[in-house]
Amino acid sequence: MVPLLVSVIGGYLLGSVPVAVLVARAYGFDPREVGDRNPGFWNVRERLGWRAAVPVFAGDMLKGTLAGALALLATATPPTWTGGVDAGAVPEVYLAVAAAMAGHAWPVFAGFSGGRSVLTFAGGFAVVCPPAFLLGVAALIAVALATRSFAIGARVGVFGLPLLQLLFAPVAQVAGTGLLMCLIGLRFGQAAKSARPS
Repeated sequence: MVPLLVSVIGGYLLGSVPVAVLVARAYGFDPREVGDRNPGFWNVRERLGWRAAVPVFAGDMLKGTLAGALALLATATPPTWTGGVDAGAVPEVYLAVAAAMAGHAWPVFAGFSGGRSVLTFAGGFAVVCPPAFLLGVAALIAVALATRSFAIGARVGVFGLPLLQLLFAPVAQVAGTGLLMCLIGLRFGQAAKSARPS
């Protein structure tokens, strides 16, 4: 029970660190008040450009990675570099990543107004299934170069992860990844609903 609590609480607190808000404040604005009002990488990049937005990209991914790593540490489970999460740590790792995504979407340190959790999911997936994550990065780069669009490459890389995971991990873990991605869909749906005029 203690490893599970550490994983969930720690994951949520890590996810709640408002990286985009902190970076944007250094440039004199709040991303929740400009553009699409999403406090995440894309909105900051559109305001400031790639170079200034890199810390947001890295920070939002790192939140998911650290949450997954915390769960491995809490369960005393070594990382698996060739497949999925060791069976003894599956609940803790998946719940830690889910908690980090929830923290990013509804951060306690930023008035529960957060981003879409895509990068936090991707960072957590690096712990969930490292080889599939690396293939996803390769797909992102290849598609981005072929289409000259990082946005298209990112979509292919991220949303192709469950299919790539099937090559390395049990179907039950792939289903868990699908549930994590449902959190992204929930957050996008919530954002779209709040953007509609009343």
